[in-house]
Amino acid sequence: MLGDSLSAAYNMELDAGWVHLLSQRIAPQHQVINASISGDTSAGGLARLPDALGRYKPDIVILELGANDGLRGLSLQQLQQNLAEMIELSQSSGAEVLLAAMQLPPNYGPFYTNRFHQIYRDLEASHQVALVPFLLDKVGGVTELIQADGLHPNEKAQPIILENVWHPLQPLLRAD
Repeated sequence: MLGDSLSAAYNMELDAGWVHLLSQRIAPQHQVINASISGDTSAGGLARLPDALGRYKPDIVILELGANDGLRGLSLQQLQQNLAEMIELSQSSGAEVLLAAMQLPPNYGPFYTNRFHQIYRDLEASHQVALVPFLLDKVGGVTELIQADGLHPNEKAQPIILENVWHPLQPLLRAD
């Protein structure tokens, strides 16, 4: 699992996060390594990925990055390039890839937000990876599921996020 604060259990116990809940669900047949770092961007993930691939030799890589790139208004072309390179590195190592898509709040404007979200669908098609259409489906915008900062999901949201990931992940686990 390579992600940002959404997968690093930001502002809560690690045991409450969706990645830990996933590890409980699939143990003992599978082990989950959470290499997520709060605040990480796609460039940071790309820099860390080769070491993680060499160290853990994963069968499946879940990529959940891009939200911080988008929220900071970084280059969408660079985001797409970084994600594509992470997918290619993962696939070259023999791992299946599950890409978790994000969406941005509408205040970034329709051009930027639509293009941002389209990046994930384009990568799904061009690299033939599994896709979580929106990691925060049924969570984003639901006040009682979001922390006081207005951005990060709270503990009540974590089982919902797990279910969002679970459906596209299951076929990869069976193939493994």
